[in-house]
Amino acid sequence: QVQLVESGGGSAQTGDSLRLSCAASGRTFSPYAMAWFRQAPGKEREFVARIRWVSGGFLYINPVKGRFTISKDNAKNEVYLQMDSLKPEDTAVYYCAASEAVVVDNRPENYAYWGQGTQVTVST
Repeated sequence: QVQLVESGGGSAQTGDSLRLSCAASGRTFSPYAMAWFRQAPGKEREFVARIRWVSGGFLYINPVKGRFTISKDNAKNEVYLQMDSLKPEDTAVYYCAASEAVVVDNRPENYAYWGQGTQVTVST
């Protein structure tokens, strides 16, 4: 089994930065892609960013383009989300997710492994 553990959430003010980390452990792990999702209160879980494990190809949703950066460390089996210029609308629980199968779209059901989530709260 694969376990994903997020860290790095917390409270921030508008314009601040936070860096989330996600560490994968368990059996030998070779994902096709790892991603970050977020879920705000009363809303559905939303795809934020994805990085392909081998090629490094990445994808972001428009609201975070230019502010968030997804990266990875293959040797450590870790993925990161650098969040700059944070806004109150970024407030959510952020989840790390992984898929060993090819991901054709970034709906949550296409990712088999999930972390427990880490809270990010941005105030004005």
